Amino acid sequence: MHFHGTDVRQRALTLLRDGAKNADVARQFGVPRGTISYWKHIDRAKRDECPGRTQRPPCPRCDGELNGSAYAYLLGLYLGDGHIIQNRAMRSPSLSIACAEAHPGLVDECERAMRDVFPKNSVCRVPRKGCWEVKLYSMHMWCLFPQHGPGRKHERTIALEPWQQEIVDAHPWEFIRGLIHSDGCRITNWTTRLVAGEPKRYEYPRYFFTNKSDDIRKLFTNALDKVGVEWTTLARGSDPFNISIARKASVALMDTHVGPKY
Repeated sequence: MHFHGTDVRQRALTLLRDGAKNADVARQFGVPRGTISYWKHIDRAKRDECPGRTQRPPCPRCDGELNGSAYAYLLGLYLGDGHIIQNRAMRSPSLSIACAEAHPGLVDECERAMRDVFPKNSVCRVPRKGCWEVKLYSMHMWCLFPQHGPGRKHERTIALEPWQQEIVDAHPWEFIRGLIHSDGCRITNWTTRLVAGEPKRYEYPRYFFTNKSDDIRKLFTNALDKVGVEWTTLARGSDPFNISIARKASVALMDTHVGPKY
């Protein structure tokens, strides 16, 4: 899919608002006529100028009271296993979260969070190989997830808007839980030690979070610092993709507020 920059879109909208024809604007900027028509429609909808339409659908953030706890969890899921799609065949962009079918509880929680954040929208589950794709459509997706953009998340900057950071600061455990449920796990490690000359096996639980984006890992560790969880960075080869939580007190905190996927 080819993405057109914000500058091109704004210049095109300026001409359209001044009365320029869709076809002329499309030729000037080398943008498909259907894209120009869609931009014009969205712009008119935002300004309540669509024919036969008196009010646009409410935005959970701008026009209502956003459920901060559910949003913090859903934001964590999105940063890990979520993506937003918009193409000509769709009237609204869609948010999709991939949830492993091995964890039905996670699928239920993801759907519940979507419904709590977007109470006016329908949520569906689409079966995929080895997972469920939990998705919904909303015209306000860009408002709720400004991190969306062309390319993979680890190849571009991921930074929270001030209003998002306020929500994460107010609900850090929900944010951490969403990130763990997307790109994290709880495992049991083991080692052996000699006790009275005999090898003895010891087991201990540990949490891992793995993500290639430096920015997303930083958001995760910042939230851990806020709630008093100690962590270390482990490299995979030469790349520090893994965040490890192994100290007993920190694992106990994670067990209380996060727990394993189920």
